Amino acid sequence: MAESNFIDYVRIFCASGHGGAGSTHLHRAKYVAKGGPDGGDGGRGGHIILRANPQFWTLIHLKYRKVVRAEHGGAGSFALRKGKNGEDIYLDVPVGTTVKDGETEEVIYELVEPGQELILCRGGRGGLGNNNFKSPTNQTPRYAQPGEDGVEGWFILELKLLADVGLVGFPNAGKSTLLAAITSAKPKIANYAFTTLEPNLGIVRYHDDRSFVMADIPGIIEGASEGKGIGLRFLRHIERNSVLLFMVSAEEKNVTRGYEILLGELRKYNPELLVKDRVLAVTKSDLIDAKRRSRIEAALPDDIPHVFISSVVGEGLDELKNVLWTALSK
Repeated sequence: MAESNFIDYVRIFCASGHGGAGSTHLHRAKYVAKGGPDGGDGGRGGHIILRANPQFWTLIHLKYRKVVRAEHGGAGSFALRKGKNGEDIYLDVPVGTTVKDGETEEVIYELVEPGQELILCRGGRGGLGNNNFKSPTNQTPRYAQPGEDGVEGWFILELKLLADVGLVGFPNAGKSTLLAAITSAKPKIANYAFTTLEPNLGIVRYHDDRSFVMADIPGIIEGASEGKGIGLRFLRHIERNSVLLFMVSAEEKNVTRGYEILLGELRKYNPELLVKDRVLAVTKSDLIDAKRRSRIEAALPDDIPHVFISSVVGEGLDELKNVLWTALSK
């Protein structure tokens, strides 16, 4: 199987440029035998800057760029000439990227707005030339400052998808089928578990030219918060969704129990996720009769709105959009 292009985690080494050294030059000319100091300042070292770019949706362009080094600042020169500043390096990342310290994994910053920038490694300041140190008692200083060292270190970049609605469900619960039915996204759909191996985004069109973004992540199994299956890798993508749409197939022996398992996995992973608004969709409802549907509905929890849907035949999809829009409008 070809390697996926969706990369949401990279670890890179970054080093900003050193500042250029100040000059210790003394002015000399044809008729000036002993001129004063005219050494210029050194240039600043180049920064390494992260920039949130909405044109990017994955970190694959940084996967093989393990080391990033900015240019050093130029040294100062005679006639008060300042050294050239080192060129800054801009690293474009998707909106929703979290920056962590590579050693402690402490969160440094989160880029959540298009165009937002972070100076990840600040370039060293250039040293002062000897002209800055002249005084009435020291008219010809023969010393200058060296440039400051740059900053370097390992950093972790993690992508958390930004979406209005995040789909939460077991493998083969119909998440990708729903996304294909109500958006223009074309996720892979098949009748086996773990069809979805990477997140998919789609735009849901609503009334009066309104819309919202829906994200489908790989299915969660019981124990995902402890590293089982592939759900753990993608659970962080749920963190920035405004509303969570839980999806449980009507074919499950106990739909309510399935919902509780999913809820429990989110609770173990991050209890703060339970603060988000939740909606429950009972999928594949075209495969059950009215009696079975009544039994399922009677056992569903009262604290979450629910909708019976079938993405294949279109049942309940308009109602689901209405319920989701109501939750998003709060």
